[in-house]
Amino acid sequence: MKREINSVAVYCGHEFGTDPQFARDAARIGELLARNKIRLIFGGGDVGLMGTVCNAALDNGGAVLGVSTTHIIARQEPAHTGIELRMTDSINARKTEMFNESDAFIILPGGLGTLNELTDIMTMQQIGETKKPLYFLDTNKFWRPFSRLFIHMQECGFIEDVHLYNIHAATTPDELIHKLLNH
Repeated sequence: MKREINSVAVYCGHEFGTDPQFARDAARIGELLARNKIRLIFGGGDVGLMGTVCNAALDNGGAVLGVSTTHIIARQEPAHTGIELRMTDSINARKTEMFNESDAFIILPGGLGTLNELTDIMTMQQIGETKKPLYFLDTNKFWRPFSRLFIHMQECGFIEDVHLYNIHAATTPDELIHKLLNH
């Protein structure tokens, strides 16, 4: 059954990382979401890949919702201006708000926060709390070590095959958006 996708949460780093392709791909994702009239839901920051994906969506006429916490804004991520920005009391409330506003999820390269958000969604899929699709953008094999760990966990009997059906990977932003639109 084809599911309509109107809003997508994009999880990614508040840094740029070491590979310039990370930022190019983040910008392309923002552009493609906007051109396809899909609202971007993101962490609200104006830095790193987060700021890049948001700016690209805005530059292409896209709708954007940022969700952050006062603690994050005060410590490391200045809030993006010129967007709808919702503030929450905690990181868990932030994740819940982003989850509730989204029809699907895109995971770009990032750090511990991105990994935390990713594993939360995968856990919700595993226990049946959501069927919303999850898409990895595997820019220059960034997620390959995680994929190997995931397969290892499956081979060791901790993850069943049935839980893999709503996880999709792509190596380019165009491929990812094509998969998203044809889910």
